[in-house]
Amino acid sequence: MTQTLPTSALASRVLLPFAAGYFLSYLYRTVNAVLAPEIARGIELDAGDIGLMTGVYFVTFGAFQLPLGILLDRFGPRRVEALLLVFAALGAATFALADSVPVLVAGRALVGLGVASCLMAPLKANVQWFERARLPLMNGIILGAGGLGAVAATVPVQAALTVLDWRGVYAGLAALTLAAAALLWRTVPDKPMPAGGGSLAEQMADVVEIFRNRLFWRIAPISAVSMGSFMAIQGLWAGPWLRDVAGLSPDAAAFGLTVMAVAMALGYLSMGAIAERLARFGISTVAVGGVGMTVFALATLAMALGWSGAPLLLAAIYGFSGTSSAVNYAVLSQTFPLRVAGRVNTSLNLTMFLTAFVLQWGLGGVIRLWPAVEGRWPVEAYGVALAIPAVLQVLGLLWFIPAARTARPG
Repeated sequence: MTQTLPTSALASRVLLPFAAGYFLSYLYRTVNAVLAPEIARGIELDAGDIGLMTGVYFVTFGAFQLPLGILLDRFGPRRVEALLLVFAALGAATFALADSVPVLVAGRALVGLGVASCLMAPLKANVQWFERARLPLMNGIILGAGGLGAVAATVPVQAALTVLDWRGVYAGLAALTLAAAALLWRTVPDKPMPAGGGSLAEQMADVVEIFRNRLFWRIAPISAVSMGSFMAIQGLWAGPWLRDVAGLSPDAAAFGLTVMAVAMALGYLSMGAIAERLARFGISTVAVGGVGMTVFALATLAMALGWSGAPLLLAAIYGFSGTSSAVNYAVLSQTFPLRVAGRVNTSLNLTMFLTAFVLQWGLGGVIRLWPAVEGRWPVEAYGVALAIPAVLQVLGLLWFIPAARTARPG
């Protein structure tokens, strides 16, 4: 597709409204890393409750990925994302009013469903509206907006708690989400594209073929445990780790999360460009992702071992390398026909987000085996819990090596 609107109009009417949606999606994903202690004090939560309350976001987000690809093809990104954001606003309002764990879980589940399209919809819209040569930059801007959302969920949220409680924060998010939905609905133009895959039965048959592909199952496990670990820890447990293991004050821990989020934004913006540049020297994108995921596994291991000599440096390395598995979207998209590219991405998303839920909830279940003292869990609890994703990443890398060895550049 070529552009049919001036560049300035495309930026204001397509790129920025979708970037606002992904900003909110990532803010929702990570905000509980700061708010969890406040919520726990208000509604008597243990570590397992906190993990379930926060991680259920990943269940509904991930479970909706397969039907999402079909909906985007049939109804377009504007309609799908705008309507889903209404569910996210309803979920945030429910969360703000909650007085028990089941209601908290229900609210977060609605939020996860409501923001499920906030990355896939703009990626599809970019394909519709921008020239192919500009797609890496446009996609990078969307991903970078998510990084800014993660930044907003740290020090700014900590500062907001000086004038609001956690309920007020979620109420504000509900209002912002409704505004983003209205902006998308009224601002983004439609540009229909041919539906991929024909009938619903044919489209589902394509999904089955994706899940039967050998390369998919070489790449999906390490992608799932790497990105799933990153989302689970950065979105919730990194804050408590900085407080309980690194010994930082709440304000310093929030700053550490900001460092991690800024590094993450830089990673999303630069990882694809790094892979593209190295491909010119014969280094495959798969290999670039493999090196990045290896660094991320080492950073996870350092957290498990309680290495806290330079927590801000570790936070930066963790945030930057945690984005490396995102290059696998491009690797798999190039493996399958273009008509199923959206479903390839949502299929990979499904594995990532379900893994993120299992880890975020599971880590809380392990941590709560040790009693908290004055709201803090012991170093040993984090060591045992974080060893689990570290070991899973190592196993995933070993399974991934044959794909990296046989991959071609580009």
